[in-house]
Amino acid sequence: MKYIAFSITVLCATLVLLSWRGANTANNANTANNANTASTAKTATNNPANSAPAQNASIQNVTIPPLPKSATFCSEKVPLENFDVRESLTRELFSIMYAHSSTTYIIQLQGRFKEMIIKMLEKEGIPADIYYLCVAESMLQPLASPAGAKGYWQFTDATAKSFGLFVNREVDERYNWEKATAAACRYLKKGYEKYGNWTLAAASYNIGFANVDKRVAEQGTTNYYNMQFPQETARYVYRALAYREILENPAKFGFNIAKEHLCKPIKCKSVKVSGSVANWSTFAKEHGTNFKMLKMSNEWIRSSKLVNAERRTYNVLVPLPDARTNY
Repeated sequence: MKYIAFSITVLCATLVLLSWRGANTANNANTANNANTASTAKTATNNPANSAPAQNASIQNVTIPPLPKSATFCSEKVPLENFDVRESLTRELFSIMYAHSSTTYIIQLQGRFKEMIIKMLEKEGIPADIYYLCVAESMLQPLASPAGAKGYWQFTDATAKSFGLFVNREVDERYNWEKATAAACRYLKKGYEKYGNWTLAAASYNIGFANVDKRVAEQGTTNYYNMQFPQETARYVYRALAYREILENPAKFGFNIAKEHLCKPIKCKSVKVSGSVANWSTFAKEHGTNFKMLKMSNEWIRSSKLVNAERRTYNVLVPLPDARTNY
């Protein structure tokens, strides 16, 4: 107890001393500042050139991004002659253009994923512009939304299963590029069959068939650009259009990303797995890699092991031993 009392006394004395020193330092600084201010003011008075306010070179030059003279989405006309359409597209261009870090990363990821995804779309008979829906949904990343949508194409559990994706605690095919893209294509084909155009089919991907059906019945049209939607869906197709404009012409919007800074596809071999895997880390080591690299190439793996009670066959992309260094 005596030691504690002594320590408190010393601490109090120290604080008083520091307070006194701080006060003196502040007074000295104020005196010096006042002298400097007076000197600066005198110089400015004597030199009219110095009296003008200084320009802050760090302030960014914010401009409204240019709109194309004409545009289509999946070969369907975008009616840019309408002011509301122009304003909606400008809003999305502006939002993406000034999201510098995330847009730059998307540009980089395109080097790894864009060609692969477009080939999958072409194989399914889907227009290449649908690729930009994937960008709008997940920014080409294995994300999960607060609403429960997951993966590259952002399926909810129920929708994923209804369109043929397998989801459990060990495996989630919403994170499988090939299978999730094929499921998205099935959804969009159904939307095209229902509404007769890809634009409204794309909108239905965001809000669901039931919600679109309700609005088609109420509003008497299947023209997305003439329909009233909730905010998120009202912006959805424009966001895809804006991503296309920027990602196809990044330098035009101030993104000067050199080719060597683009991500490259990871070199892998394909290994069929039909049974169980006691430990994915051990599996990775046996194939000359590690679990980090294995997971990066197979985000659908959602556990450290695979019981595989259903005895499904999985195509596992295994990075080659030199995939990290011979890049």
